[in-house]
Amino acid sequence: MASLIKRTWKNGPAWYIQYYVGNQQRRIRASDNFQIAKEKLRRFDAAQAAGDDLPLPTRTPIPDIVAAYVQHIRQVKTAKSAQTDTYYLRDMFGPVCDELKINSRKPSAKAKKKPVKAGVNARTKAPVIEADCMEAIRTADITTFISAQVSCRGLAPKTANRYREILMRLFNWAMEQKNLRMPNDKNPAAKVERYREPAPTIHFLTLKQIEEQLDALADQMKFQAMVATLIYAGLRREELLWLTPDDLDWSAGTFGLIRVRAKTIGNESWQPKTNVNRAVPISSSLRHYLDKWKLKSGKSVWFFPNSANGRYDPDNFSSDLRAFNENKELHWTCLHYRHTFGSQLAMKGESLYKISKMMGNSPEICRRHYAALIPEEMGDAVEFRPHQPALVAQSRGESA
Repeated sequence: MASLIKRTWKNGPAWYIQYYVGNQQRRIRASDNFQIAKEKLRRFDAAQAAGDDLPLPTRTPIPDIVAAYVQHIRQVKTAKSAQTDTYYLRDMFGPVCDELKINSRKPSAKAKKKPVKAGVNARTKAPVIEADCMEAIRTADITTFISAQVSCRGLAPKTANRYREILMRLFNWAMEQKNLRMPNDKNPAAKVERYREPAPTIHFLTLKQIEEQLDALADQMKFQAMVATLIYAGLRREELLWLTPDDLDWSAGTFGLIRVRAKTIGNESWQPKTNVNRAVPISSSLRHYLDKWKLKSGKSVWFFPNSANGRYDPDNFSSDLRAFNENKELHWTCLHYRHTFGSQLAMKGESLYKISKMMGNSPEICRRHYAALIPEEMGDAVEFRPHQPALVAQSRGESA
């Protein structure tokens, strides 16, 4: 049973409903008036007896929590990762705060005059999550929103699950850092059913295709060295473009090391995707292309600068590479090159743990992507009983 307790503050007394969830004590401010507090306690007890949801413990405006959370992720995540999460949050809640009012395109005069309907995401025309406060958001509201996104936009299961994951993190953070008190102290996104994701389809280059790709860039020495680095070192696109001459340690190991690490150049700071520095050995094949480029490259802060000797923009690099490849009727991308590194090592018999360390991924991600490429190493794993000559002889059609 719940009870009323009185607390006296500078501005006068206040009454609180005190109750327990398991062994944990909870309190809800009822009223400054004793008679009103007694009536709220009566309704609270009735709701508990009927098994209904308890009254909301707090009422926190959605814009306040979302704005604070966006500021938080911009501090702890890479700029690209934080921007991606911000786009998802804007899809979910609409531009409810200044932090979500991001638009890279200049709206046309017609778009400015067209009114935006409340409760509808202007970009997708799909409904957003609407509630009076954070505490009022229910599992059903989240499920309805994700289902509408899948229906309107034909989202892949992985993308649909990403909405759930971001909301999980949002509520967990708010409950831990902003004293958000959800009904029954439960994260409403936790009970949202995940969409079943198919096994990932991995595309990578064969050894013959690697040779074909690098030969196609023979007259573009910088691009040839850049693609060789993506293939033979498994770097992400941004990791490649943030390399400086100091990141290549030519004296370490057999042929050298590429150090993928956080850095600040001028007014720009950068972190690897997982915020963990790592080193990737330079193979003999890769050293051949890097040596050629090193002899020709001029003085620059960047190991692979753009035409103006500045840092290469990722999208511009992809566009330029695509133009070179299309002239040769090739259609491989940076992701194909990265998967080539992991796939070729897996087929060679390297452990998934080693591959994950070199690629900057978790072992679980590498297992999902590359484990199917090394089934032959599991051939002996199915034998678990003592050797029986009679059975072996029978399997060969011989007498025991």
